[in-house]
Amino acid sequence: MNKPLIGAFLAALLLGAGIAPAVAAGSAQAQKSATETAPDAPAAKAVTFAGTVALSNCSGSVVRSPDSQPTDPALVLSNGHCLETGFPGPGEVLVDRPSTRTFTLLDAAGTGVGTLKASKIAYGTMTDTDLSLYELTSTYEQIETGYGIKALELETAHPVAGAAITVASGYWKRTYSCDIDGFVHQLKEGRWTWKDSVRYTPECRTIGGTSGSPVIDDATGKVVAVNNTGNESGQECTDNNPCEVDENGEVTVREGINYAQQTYNMVPCIGTGNKIDLDREGCGLPKP
Repeated sequence: MNKPLIGAFLAALLLGAGIAPAVAAGSAQAQKSATETAPDAPAAKAVTFAGTVALSNCSGSVVRSPDSQPTDPALVLSNGHCLETGFPGPGEVLVDRPSTRTFTLLDAAGTGVGTLKASKIAYGTMTDTDLSLYELTSTYEQIETGYGIKALELETAHPVAGAAITVASGYWKRTYSCDIDGFVHQLKEGRWTWKDSVRYTPECRTIGGTSGSPVIDDATGKVVAVNNTGNESGQECTDNNPCEVDENGEVTVREGINYAQQTYNMVPCIGTGNKIDLDREGCGLPKP
């Protein structure tokens, strides 16, 4: 995983020392510029921090489905491994768990403009994917009226290889630009297995604390995935060193390469009133 950080004090200490903590792509890479663009990439549509959030240990974003209404309670998207309850075990799915977690809402420039509060963990898992959805005590309308910030919209279609993307980290207030290199049949890391994961081209050198960042399609401005891990030191299928497994069981290790989990398959799970309904047609999320 792009390891969650253990607290603001440690983060500040490490930043003061000029070191990026919990590096997903290797410490040497982490000391390079955090905003990277492929040399031959086309001019990207401007992606800002508006709608992203900072968690205590990770990144996230306020998101909406195409059918979400202004008066619906807003949702925050992050990783399952960023949950305050700890890493869900293989096969574990959390639904409608009470939560009072807070999130710092950012504007386009990456400035914190307010604090949002969760009412519950609407959904969380590290099985097949690595995501969490928090339901907030505020509606989209209240957030837009109070802070002038709109939620990021979730894409409903499978992303496309070669698409230009931006990973926007609310924790670090940094962006990483690259392309979707391809998709991984199974991505294995320690005890967990994720399916149809997004693989970045090497320019996205994400680091610890970027976990949960929205992966935004530069052409549409919509969220296509959630950033979650990278192979740190070239080990095979160990914690912080995921490996790729193809349909024939062949294992490939790509040291320094980072990954995300697609989000299009969770959109059908968001029903009326932004309630998570795992029985809705087309819902691709694991059930408890």
